Amino acid sequence: MDADGQHQPKEIHRLLSKLHEGYDLVVGARSPDAHASLPRRLANSFYNRLASWLTGQPILDLTSGFRLVRREAFVQFLPLLPNRFSYPTTSTMCLIRAGYGVHFEPVTVLPRAAGSTSHIRPLRDGGRFVIIILKIATLYSPLKIFGTVAASLFAASAWYYAYTYITEGRFTNAGALLFTTSILAFLIGLVSEQITQLLYVSTAQAGGAASQGKQPS
Repeated sequence: MDADGQHQPKEIHRLLSKLHEGYDLVVGARSPDAHASLPRRLANSFYNRLASWLTGQPILDLTSGFRLVRREAFVQFLPLLPNRFSYPTTSTMCLIRAGYGVHFEPVTVLPRAAGSTSHIRPLRDGGRFVIIILKIATLYSPLKIFGTVAASLFAASAWYYAYTYITEGRFTNAGALLFTTSILAFLIGLVSEQITQLLYVSTAQAGGAASQGKQPS
């Protein structure tokens, strides 16, 4: 948990109960009203929505520091954790995309302790959060990123072709460049997706081997 006095130790048993049900990561999810300021509420809402879209699973609180996680599930992602903010963002998305069970448990957050201020700055660290989310997404779900880029470029090329055909009666080099780039982006995403599937297989095999090693002989 964070050291700003907002989290209540008496609620740890609720997170533990969910961990005992079989989840690998349990996150204490704050309500939107728990964030101190309107900019922070808007920023966290954006992060949650973006991460939910990229992972395909509802994420209620991406940046919460109140969490419990199984060690064997967490340590394999240590090389991916940033040196600064934000390990919650990285670990949450990594475990979800790797197929681990993640649960968001609503918790009550207290006001910050006197003299305690957040070191996170929306403008300074907001871009870093977005980069972290996109890095994990391209690592575990690249086709969703490259596919979106490809679709956007293809739509732009189709619109530009229609515009130039109506106004000039021809297909311009710029339209051809947009169309070619959209195909390249899609193919890069397709190849990246295949590499990701190999990563999933390796992770599943490693997890299976670890489970077998725990069984009594």
